[in-house]
Amino acid sequence: MRIVAAIGGSILIQEFDSKKFKEYAEILKSISEDNELFVVVGGGKPAREYIKVVRDLNCGEAKCDDIGIEVTRINAKLLLSALEDVAYQKVPHNFQEALEYSATGKIVVMGGTEPAHSTDAVAAILAEYVKADILVNLTSVDGMYTKDPNKFNDAELISEITASDMMEFIKGNDVKAGTYEFFDMTAIQMIKRSSLETVICNGNKPENLKKAINGEKIGTRVISK
Repeated sequence: MRIVAAIGGSILIQEFDSKKFKEYAEILKSISEDNELFVVVGGGKPAREYIKVVRDLNCGEAKCDDIGIEVTRINAKLLLSALEDVAYQKVPHNFQEALEYSATGKIVVMGGTEPAHSTDAVAAILAEYVKADILVNLTSVDGMYTKDPNKFNDAELISEITASDMMEFIKGNDVKAGTYEFFDMTAIQMIKRSSLETVICNGNKPENLKKAINGEKIGTRVISK
């Protein structure tokens, strides 16, 4: 099975320590024994803090994107360090490099690629590029909700949704960055275009990645119908 896992930077960098990197390394090593594995990591709080400094310097949004991408690649290097020799020890800067590195049979870990593309979009594009069987997006909440679960007690988890319905839902509800931080419109468009099986689940528990891959009922499953 060819798998793309997107791990939010807010999952890996909750505190400035190695805890989550070590936990994910163990899970990823286990999964890679029987599967081909690509991992895309986000920037999290460090990226947001650096971007804030860049904005204060009035350097423009393109420079903000550039700095953000560099931070995601630092996070990727940290995860590579935790994975040791089961991963290809170089961070690809584009999709062709990612595919080439995967020919070694090792786990490939990357961050951002270019301005205006979130790492969620990068993961969806990568999944299409490498013809992945599944994309698992590991974020800070349990999946997609009818409302923001951080604000509304009656928010309900959506267990299954089509990419088309997800696009309409997000357009209609004006979901802002940080509410459903694991998805932007580019990512959804890629998932719809490629009919890519996608699962969105809580990444605070690394074992959820295994559950999603094994088809267990967890999070929100995006279907192609």
